[in-house]
Amino acid sequence: MSDQSISPGQLAESMKPLLKQQGLPPVHSWNPDFCGDIDMKICRDGSWLYMGSPIARESMVKLFSTILRHDEDDCFYLVTPVEKVRIQVEDAPFVAVSVENKDDGLTFTTNVGDKVTLDREHPLWVNIDSSTGEPSPYIRVRAQLDALVHRNVFYQLIEMAEEKSTERDVELCLNSHGQTFSIGSIKPEY
Repeated sequence: MSDQSISPGQLAESMKPLLKQQGLPPVHSWNPDFCGDIDMKICRDGSWLYMGSPIARESMVKLFSTILRHDEDDCFYLVTPVEKVRIQVEDAPFVAVSVENKDDGLTFTTNVGDKVTLDREHPLWVNIDSSTGEPSPYIRVRAQLDALVHRNVFYQLIEMAEEKSTERDVELCLNSHGQTFSIGSIKPEY
């Protein structure tokens, strides 16, 4: 793995033609040469670091989030039509920071402003840490990119959940756009 001396400013400069486009750029149709690793990291809390320092400009983080791609090699890349650089992601690249319960379902907003409706294409699941038992809920945002659901939002989801009794426990389920998503179960106290 080679480290290239590509700065966030240079990467942003190469993206200027993309800024005029509506919606997200078609990063999955681009196949530029791999340019190396860049010292950029997305932390579990959703903050972005460059060379160990936070990227303070929210507009730059939002811009970079639109060219983020998670490839089959399980690595994350920032991709433009002419460059592809690998970055590090601690957990999920985004954080779901709010949820809205509308008539037809649940809509999440991420830390970079993406709106995601909980449905078949954007499922929700919960991973349980085997050593601590701590839940980590996620929602698919787009094309192999997920958001960790913030703890406060997860508490809201628990409040919204319907209880479905099974023989051994009570499952907590969310309904959105005709789909049911389990967010965990609780053992009833007898």
